[in-house]
Amino acid sequence: MVTDLSLLRLLQLVSPGLPIGMYSYSQGLERAVEDGWITSAEQAADWLHGLLQNGLSRVDAPILARLYEAWNENDMAAVEHWSGVLTACRETAELRTEDRQTGQALARLLINLELAEANAWLKRPDTTLASLFALAAARWQIGKADAITGYLWGWLENQVLCAVKLVPLGQVAGQQLLKSLADELPDLVNEALHLNDDEIGGSCFGLTLASSRHEMQYSRLFRS
Repeated sequence: MVTDLSLLRLLQLVSPGLPIGMYSYSQGLERAVEDGWITSAEQAADWLHGLLQNGLSRVDAPILARLYEAWNENDMAAVEHWSGVLTACRETAELRTEDRQTGQALARLLINLELAEANAWLKRPDTTLASLFALAAARWQIGKADAITGYLWGWLENQVLCAVKLVPLGQVAGQQLLKSLADELPDLVNEALHLNDDEIGGSCFGLTLASSRHEMQYSRLFRS
């Protein structure tokens, strides 16, 4: 019998059924497929591997760890600082808009789940998904490493679902892709937890280019 409520809260937080609209965003993957950069499961795996290694593990994950600590300490100056840093790391208008919109959507949900602190982030321009995810994780007593793992898993699952629709891939190929890339997450979480502040940062040129080109894509399924 499962008795750990923090585990159940984490599963709720990373569920694709959570109504924050992540399914609407491909983070440049749609344009990468359109331009012929990704035409197979192997190329999709290379693309997502690169984003995990050079982007999320160097930016999102360590910043999420700091946001988690800031919420635990009720240090609003630190929450605002790291939310601003994360926003500054988004290199295109689409990526900044995605982060703000999904963060604000999560804020609305958390308010309805009785986390009134989320109310202040409903309309802030520096709202990010990670800032609200960290708030929920801290208040629901989800462990920091578990929270980072869940955040990365949620990102990866959504990206694989996008690849299944766009490349396209079969359902079995999508599950194989998810399994192989998920094997990387424990090491990436550990790395993120040990980065110093001055080591945070990364850039994925392909993502930036694809996202910029997606802003001008005429026919598309996704908002990014």
